[in-house]
Amino acid sequence: MTDVNDASSDDATPDKPTETDDLAQTQESEASKPVSDEPSETDAETDEDSDNALAAAKSEAEKYRDMALRAEAEMQNLRRRSERDVQNAHKFGAERLIQNLLPVVDSLEKAVEASQQAETAEDDPQLEGLKLCLKLFTDVLTKEGIEVVDPLGQPFDPNVHEALSMIENPDMEPNSVMAVIQKGYRLHERLVRPAMVMVSKAPAGA
Repeated sequence: MTDVNDASSDDATPDKPTETDDLAQTQESEASKPVSDEPSETDAETDEDSDNALAAAKSEAEKYRDMALRAEAEMQNLRRRSERDVQNAHKFGAERLIQNLLPVVDSLEKAVEASQQAETAEDDPQLEGLKLCLKLFTDVLTKEGIEVVDPLGQPFDPNVHEALSMIENPDMEPNSVMAVIQKGYRLHERLVRPAMVMVSKAPAGA
């Protein structure tokens, strides 16, 4: 037979909270806390580090890009200089040889001039031979791009003429070439030898 006192004693004792109840209360408490939209200090530091790394990477990339552009420009300049040097070598490679041949041309011209002043110049086969040799030389020089500078009667130009003396001459404009002692020569617009000339000047007291 069940004791009435024992039954009433069991009903009066409250139920103890279980672990499941504690966990549920904790979750409800956490869920009830307001969620902050502001980033934490750790997130801010991470973003700042990322920005710094990105800026450093961009700066490094820009530096290497600038170096590459400079290297390319230098290579282009070097290529142009090399091409120009090769062109000049082809264009002016014969300059030294021509300089050595010019005295031969001068001698032939003087020989022809002297022979023409002789009494037998008209039928002189030697004169004809000299003229032929001189023509062969001048044709070769012309073919190689040589241009004769013969400035008789022209204004004196110190860039292509070399004055040996100045002589008073009332019949010519002052500072004009009145005589060419030795012709000058140019190779593709480059002066190989200046013309040796005599220059006129105004008479004293004029």
